[in-house]
Amino acid sequence: MNKEEAKVRIEALTEEINNHNYNYYVLDNPVIEDYEYDLLMQELRRLEEEFPELVLPTSPTQRVGGEALNTFDKVIHDVQMGSLQDVFSFEQVKEFILRCQGKVTDAEFIVEPKIDGLSVSLEYKNGVFIRGSTRGDGFVGEDVTLNLRTIKSIPLKLKEKIDYIEIRGEVYMPRESFHMLIEQQELNGEQPFKNPRNAAAGSLRQKNPKITATRHLDIFLFNIQQIRGKELDTHKDSLDYIKSLGLKVIPSYKLCKSYDEVYAEIVRIGEERSKYPFDIDGVVIKLNDFNQREIMGATSKFPRWAVAYKFPPEEKETKLLNIEVNVGRTGALTPTAVFDTITLAGTSVSRAVLHNQQFITEKDIRIGDIILVRKAGEIIPEVVKSIRHEENSVPYELPEECPVCGSRAERDYGVSVLRCPNLDCPAQLHKSIVHFASKGAMNIDGLGPANVKALLNSGTISSVADLYTITYEQLTKMDRFADKSAKNLLKAIENSKSNPLDRLVFALGIRNIGQRSATLLCERLPSMDSIMNADVSVISEIEGFGDIMAESVVRAFQEPHMQKTIERLRSYGVNMEYGSRVQSNKFSGLTFVLTGTLPTLKRSDAKTIIESMGGKVSSSVSKKTDYVVAGEDAGSKLTKAQELGVKIISEQELLDMQEKL
Repeated sequence: MNKEEAKVRIEALTEEINNHNYNYYVLDNPVIEDYEYDLLMQELRRLEEEFPELVLPTSPTQRVGGEALNTFDKVIHDVQMGSLQDVFSFEQVKEFILRCQGKVTDAEFIVEPKIDGLSVSLEYKNGVFIRGSTRGDGFVGEDVTLNLRTIKSIPLKLKEKIDYIEIRGEVYMPRESFHMLIEQQELNGEQPFKNPRNAAAGSLRQKNPKITATRHLDIFLFNIQQIRGKELDTHKDSLDYIKSLGLKVIPSYKLCKSYDEVYAEIVRIGEERSKYPFDIDGVVIKLNDFNQREIMGATSKFPRWAVAYKFPPEEKETKLLNIEVNVGRTGALTPTAVFDTITLAGTSVSRAVLHNQQFITEKDIRIGDIILVRKAGEIIPEVVKSIRHEENSVPYELPEECPVCGSRAERDYGVSVLRCPNLDCPAQLHKSIVHFASKGAMNIDGLGPANVKALLNSGTISSVADLYTITYEQLTKMDRFADKSAKNLLKAIENSKSNPLDRLVFALGIRNIGQRSATLLCERLPSMDSIMNADVSVISEIEGFGDIMAESVVRAFQEPHMQKTIERLRSYGVNMEYGSRVQSNKFSGLTFVLTGTLPTLKRSDAKTIIESMGGKVSSSVSKKTDYVVAGEDAGSKLTKAQELGVKIISEQELLDMQEKL
């Protein structure tokens, strides 16, 4: 390649990789696999080394990583949270080992699995968790302390009262949690996360920590960034010490003294990869001795004392037998590839989502094709491409009718999704009723997917309104219900009638309307009639609402089937009003912060008491805070309250105030 050709290629690679960095680091929405990205970076580095005069100031090789978002407060990292040089072959691993052995005596290495998640920093002062932040670009990250506090494996207080320690780790989403999340997203008609890493990043950057808490994130710690009050000589010593503090350390780290031992451990981790309950995308090899690391030094981009061996993506060919079309709760028609079973990453795979017609057309996927399927550390397999067509095959087109009820499918304006418009479609009905009865909606205990299916199959119900007509006799005739379970279900259904209106609005499954937006809607329009009579201009003025959400609400309540359902629910005694939760103004103008474990009250109960008295509950302590209600194991909020001179009270004092004021 001559200089002019190299110039054109370097410019193209720089632009492409920067676009991928933006999608990955800023939007949490990667559009290519890590392995493909790594190959692009390798090509760019090789060309820049060959033609150093052509390196662009905007080249992704000139910085460590992506850009910090401005959603959260910025955190400047005192110690850079750098990245490691990736290697893709055992020859490159051996070169690294020999390079270290050539510069230091008796080199030893720690080999550990590379968790596929989001890198974060945890800071502890006097043994108390004071701040957590994301890596960001390595120099500046985001303060996500409140969200990290929802991860139960992160102790708020260490087992030792060390002066100060900053520890780096990887937040990840276990596979089981990921499965639960995407099932719920599909049930809600949302675009599911592509993989656990993307889900972990999106969950940790939620503005509302309550949402993060529902995502069941976890963390592994693997490096001490800074420490005061303790001297450590090796990486193994640091990992052992982190573990002794009560923190969750990277699993199965092993000390190796030669390339052969390192090689054997990489192979072992690779073979055990599918047995981990979380995703790993490679293996990290680090020089163990800290003094030897100083001797090895670093480049402007990477340390010379460590590398990350990346597993290549596993891809296999198979035959596409059929394309099934499934109908979601919101009526979306989703095509799924069904193919001859193959084994990828240790698991049997025979299905993969094809997303929509545009995806199928772009890849020219046809029934009978030999296709390439990949599962590069992913939970969800994907069809990479069609390798060859069968003779006389024809391009695939999604059906114009719903495959379940036969209604003519409709395409939403401006999007590629086809939908079944029939709200009585059996496929939608099952998922709609499960959602209606779910914990965040009407909270009808005992009405899970299996029982809903049984009630539909028996003809006991055919809509959500029918739930309120179920009788004891109908239930006990079914095999699934005995005397006690039938009475419990009927009691749960009866109790649901008195739920606040925002729960009902959310339960009705209006597209684009979640729990929080349902509450905002009801606070502005506190009755079902006022919501049904409101137009787009009124609803779009509500905080957090835009034209699309407002149009979704208006369109939903103008639909005759929805109107009929609401009237039936009203006739059965389901609450249609959103009464104020404020019972008095005793705490009016006062701001409270809750911290620690209270003796008898749950935090939610204490919050309800405060709000019912007209007070406000804040998630953070400031000069404007009037009271901090502190329980056992109160953390940084208590410390900050003491620093600011905010009045600290107990649970009992809060209850006394409720009575006396």
